[in-house]
Order: sequence, then C-alpha cells, then structure tokens
Amino acid sequence: MRFIHTADWQIGKPFARIVDQRKRVLAQQARFSAVERIGEVAREADAHFVVVAGDLFDSPRVDRPTVSAACAAIGRIEIPVIAIPGNHDHAGPGSIWEQEYFLYEQKQLSPNLVVLTEPSAYRMESALILACPLRVRTSWTDPTEWLWSAGVAHEESSVPRIVLVHGSTQVFTGICEDEDEPNRGTTSGTIDLEKLAASSIDYVALGDWHGTKQVGPNAWYSGTPEPDRFAKAGEYDSGNVLVVDIEPGGPCRVRRVGTGRLRWANLNLNVSGDSGAQRAIGQIADAVGGGVDEALLNLTLTGTISIETAGRLKQELDSQEARLLRLKLVNQTVIEPTKDELQSLLASEPHPLVASVAARLLEMAAGNDGDAQIARVALRDLYVSVERSAAACSGEVGRPACGTAGGLFEVSA
Repeated sequence: MRFIHTADWQIGKPFARIVDQRKRVLAQQARFSAVERIGEVAREADAHFVVVAGDLFDSPRVDRPTVSAACAAIGRIEIPVIAIPGNHDHAGPGSIWEQEYFLYEQKQLSPNLVVLTEPSAYRMESALILACPLRVRTSWTDPTEWLWSAGVAHEESSVPRIVLVHGSTQVFTGICEDEDEPNRGTTSGTIDLEKLAASSIDYVALGDWHGTKQVGPNAWYSGTPEPDRFAKAGEYDSGNVLVVDIEPGGPCRVRRVGTGRLRWANLNLNVSGDSGAQRAIGQIADAVGGGVDEALLNLTLTGTISIETAGRLKQELDSQEARLLRLKLVNQTVIEPTKDELQSLLASEPHPLVASVAARLLEMAAGNDGDAQIARVALRDLYVSVERSAAACSGEVGRPACGTAGGLFEVSA
C-alpha cells in the first residue's frame, strides 16, 4: 500500500518580513502551488491517499478567500486527504475547523478532505489512521497517550496502522528559528517514539519540524512541501513530501520527492581583497539563480573594501534587492580608501570643503558604532560625487565650471 506523507503547509502565512506587497503575495501563493504539486506526486506514484500531519493552515483563524483557495487546491488532489490540526491551526472552540464557512467550502470544493479534530481511529479500506490532533497551541501531554488509554496501541489489524501526530519527540526536539515566530519554543508534549516502536504501529507520520528527517525505523518528519524560512540549523532539508510504501507488520520504504520552488539562501561572505567583491557577486548568483521573484537571500558581508568596490557592491545589491522576493542584508564591511581615493578626496585644491568633510568622515568611519557605518556610506557617496564632478568638468559644454558647487553636486543631466 502506498500513500503520501506531508505536513506544515501553513497556508495563509503572512510573510510580514517581505516588505513589498506584490512579492509578499507571491510567497503566499507559492504555498498553494505546492499543494498542486503534491497532487501531481500522488498521481504519478498512484498513491491511495495523502496524510497531512498538522498545520495545514498557518492560523486557527483564516480569512475566507484563503479557505476557498485551499479547499479548491485540495479538491484537485482527488484522492482522500486526511489531516489533523497542529499547533498553528489547533482545534477547539472557535477554530477554523468549526467555522461554518470552512465546513461549507470543504463540502463544496474538497469533499475528499477529512479533518480529524479528536483523538480517534479513522478506518479506511487500505489503512487505519490513528489521529493525534492538537486541540490547543501549547500542551505538556504526549498527544499519542490516548492510544494506550483507549487500548488501541497493540490491536491487531489487517491493514497498516499509521499514527498521524504533530510535535517534538524524545529523540529530536526540532526548533528552527522563524522570524515570524521569534519566541516559539516546544509547542506540545514530547512524543514517546520508543513506546510507539514497542507497539504494533507500522508508521509514524510526524509534523512540526519543517525539514525532512527520519527519527526512527518507521518514524519520519516529512517537512514542509515549500520552504518558508532561512534555516539556521545544520541539518535542514525542506521542500519535500514522502512517498511511503508499507504493509502490515512489515518494513516501510520511504522516498522523498522535492516539491519546493522558492530558494531560501544563506550566505556569509568576506569581500576583502582585489577579487573579493567579484567573487562574492558570483557566489550570490550561484545561490539565488538568475531569475526574478524566485529566491530570498539572507546575506552577511564582512571584510575591508575600497570606496570604488563599495560602489560596485551597492550596484549589485540594489539589483538583487529588486530581483529577489527578499534581501535580508547585514553589511559589516569596512571602507578603507586606497591611496588614489584618499588623494582624490583630500588633495583636491578646487574643493577645499570636500577635503575637510572627507577628513572628518574618515575620522568617524574608524569606529564600530552606527555613526561609523553612516560615515562609511557618506564617504563612498562623497567619493562618487567627486569623481563624477571631475568627469563633468573635463570640458563638456553646458556643465558648471570646475570648482563651483554646481560642478561638484550637479552632475546628472
């Protein structure tokens, strides 16, 4: 028997850190597109059904257009989709799962969707789903505990028994920092995998950790089907679903299939040296690709660079900021003018004021505080103005005379 294991769709996630509204909408839409790709994987694999191990939605309260779009996408999967609430879309009074509008759209657009909001055994022709939903965002009890209290953990079955659960385990507490949830810690009681392994459970379908990870012989986190954050953990492979082959009492065979489209890249680059900036520009291109609206980049730049190099980097970063869905930049570079650049700024007789300002900016730029960073930017811009002024005063008709204020600052046509 074959099925698809997925989790953590988090449809409706706001992506508030993406400032541009058009780009923010594209990031949100990517999560609906991932559902479409899950349907494609299910059809290609000839899967019997799909399980969603929690957090189908990003919140227990979802606006109506998002509900309708999600239900329509799920309906197009065609085979049964069995879901449980997670910590983001937990069940309980007032949750999305009890709202009249959701129930109406579910019936009209996704009759193949079954949401198990209570701890229960859901019997299908090809499998027995043991649902362990979350009814509150934070709980200190093991959500699988009911399997023993109800006496179903060791029951024999002629079909595979699949535990559907959301949360951390005693062997893996996966916390991957998300900017939209800066204070998030463990959100539910620890799932006891050792206890489950000693039972007659055939597969444990886990949700909560957004990377694909095996945490037991027959226990897997599927991860989110579409990456949604800059990962800071060393082992983090998101953007997948799992195709699972299983028989009662036998080993399971799990195959990961990539479904993610957006790149979330992390780079920490030192741009010092004659070729440092050019090398960094190449590394950025490799990380995000050459497309537009296809990637997000968390970039930290360090090193010592000349004023001219700082200008080249700024031009490249301005371009990337426009192309990327988001550029998160930490620029810790230190501007150190070359001898020629210092000569241009400090020994320019036509502009004694420029020399005085440059000297003061150089003094301020030597520090490590916020004012020093501002001074470095101002120094770079001053150098560009001086260079442009020199070019404009080289004999072009209609330009202000060299040495005038207009000759220095009025350099654009």
